[in-house]
Amino acid sequence: MTSQTTLQSVPALGMRPASGSNPSRAETREQLAKASYDLLVIGGGILGISTAWHAAQSGLRVALVDAGDFAGATSSASSKLLHGGLRYLQTGAVKLVAENHFERRAVSRQVAPHLANPLTFYLPVYKGGPHGAAKLGAGVFAYSALSAFGDGVGHLLSPAKAAQDVPELRTDNLKAVAVYGDDQMNDARMALMTVRGAVEAGAVVLNHAEVTGLRFTKGRVTGADLKDRLSGDEFGVNARLVLNATGPWVDHLRKMEDPDAAPSIRLSKGAHLVLKRTAPWKAALATPIDKYRITFALPWEDMLLLGTTDEEFEGDPADVSVTEKDTAQILDEAAFSIRDQQLDRDLITYAFAGLRVLPGGPGDTAKAKRETVVTEGRGGMLSVAGGKWTTFRHIGRTIMKKLEALPGHPLGDDFEPIASLPKKLPLPGIANPRAVAHRLLTDRPAPGPRMAADTAKHLATHYGSLAFDIARIANENPELGERVHPDAPEIWAQVVYARDNEWAETQDDVLRRRTTLTIRGLATDDVRAKVQDLLDKK
Repeated sequence: MTSQTTLQSVPALGMRPASGSNPSRAETREQLAKASYDLLVIGGGILGISTAWHAAQSGLRVALVDAGDFAGATSSASSKLLHGGLRYLQTGAVKLVAENHFERRAVSRQVAPHLANPLTFYLPVYKGGPHGAAKLGAGVFAYSALSAFGDGVGHLLSPAKAAQDVPELRTDNLKAVAVYGDDQMNDARMALMTVRGAVEAGAVVLNHAEVTGLRFTKGRVTGADLKDRLSGDEFGVNARLVLNATGPWVDHLRKMEDPDAAPSIRLSKGAHLVLKRTAPWKAALATPIDKYRITFALPWEDMLLLGTTDEEFEGDPADVSVTEKDTAQILDEAAFSIRDQQLDRDLITYAFAGLRVLPGGPGDTAKAKRETVVTEGRGGMLSVAGGKWTTFRHIGRTIMKKLEALPGHPLGDDFEPIASLPKKLPLPGIANPRAVAHRLLTDRPAPGPRMAADTAKHLATHYGSLAFDIARIANENPELGERVHPDAPEIWAQVVYARDNEWAETQDDVLRRRTTLTIRGLATDDVRAKVQDLLDKK
C-alpha cells in the first residue's frame, strides 16, 4: 500500500472511545485544583517520574506536573544506555560500577525486560591509541566480573572476527578488540511506562502545565500555581511537600522559593546524531578518544546512534541544540573507528542534544561526577538534580527515604515506608517481548491481514503486553493497522493509543517520544497533518 492511500484513509477513523482512556485535561486540572496532595512533583523527567512512581506505590497522594511533555528534555536526549560505566573503573570507582551493574540488571531483567535489550560492545584498540590491549582486556574482564559475569566474560577478540559483526569497522592499525556487555533502551518509552506505573498506583499527572509561582503557608512552600500551556487555563495545586525535579531548570524554581538562592548546578551539553545504517551491526562500538572520553556508535531502532559531546553549557536550557561544531566533532571522533561511507552526512536523519545536570563547581565537565544531589530550600521545598538513567529506580527510592526522614513528618503517617515495598517493582506491560511478538503475528482476526513482522517486534519491545491493546485498536479499525510511513514499523493505532492512553497532546509528543518517526526522519508534512487530525478527535 502506498503512503498516499494510508494517509488519506486515516481522518475518518480514530474517534476517542467513551471509556478506558485517560481523563481529559479539564478533568485532570479540576482534580488537581480540588484535592490536597501529600507530594507535588514538579518536573516530568525521569527523576521526577521515578519519585512519583515510588511515592504513589508507598500510598502517598501524588501529583506530577511538567511545563512540557514527560521526558521532553534531557530524559529523551540520552545515549539510550543502561550501563555500569566502564570509564568509572579508571578513577577507581569500583563500588559505583558494581552498584550501576546491579541497577542495570534489575531494570533489564525484573523491572522492564520488555523495554531493555542486551547489547554487546566492542572497544577497538588502535596502534597509538590512549590505551593498550592488555589494559583494556583486563578492564573489560574486571567490568564483567563486577556484573557477576551475567553478560559473559569480558575478553579480547581478533580484528577479523569483530569486522564480521561490525562491517563498517575501520581495521587499519587495529590491534585488538575488547568485548563487554551492557543494555540499551528507548529512553522516552521507558519514561512513559514509568509515568503509567505512577498513574496505576494512584498518581495524578499533567504535562504541558507550567508553574507560574509557588504557594506559601507561614513561609513554607505548600503548592504551586500553574498555567495549562495548551488551553491557557490557570489553576493551583496544594501539597504538604513540593519536590523540585526540573532538571536544567532546578535553580529557576529555587529562585521562586528564595530570590537569593545561590546557583547549585552547572550544565553540560551532550549532542548525538542518528544515521541510516549502510549494513547490519551485531555489536556497538565504544571507541576511546582520550584518557577519559569514549565515543559511542550504537545500533539502535534499526539505525546508528553516534555521540556524545561533553561541554559546559550556559544560557536558557530551552535553547540547547546541535550546532555544526557538534556535528563535525561527532563525525570526526566516529571516524577513528568507522569507515567513511557510514559517516556520510546524507545519512543523518536526526540530531538531538540534552543537558547533563552536574553539581556546581570548577573543573572539566567530562570528569565531573554524575551524582544525585538533594537540597532543602528556605521554604522547605526539596530540589533534586543530577544522576543517570541507569539508576533511575534507585534514585526514586533514595529520594523517598529522604522524604520519610524529614523532621516533623510532613508526609503524614498514612504511607508505607519505601523499605517495606518490593525492591524490584515491575513496570506496566512486563512480558517476554519475543512471546508477545509471536502472539501478535499468530493471533489475527479473520479475514484481517497478518501484522508485519517488524511491526510486531516494534510493538512488543516498546509496549510489552500492552501491545495487545494497540492490536485491538487496529483490529477494530483495520485502516489504523496500516503503517504511518512505509519506511517505519509504526502503525496509526499507536497514534490513537498515544492520544488516549499516553498523554500525547501535540504532534511532537507523538512523533518524537511516543513513536520514533521524527528520529527516523519520517515526520513529513503529510504525516504531521494526519497526526494532528487524530489528535483533534480527542
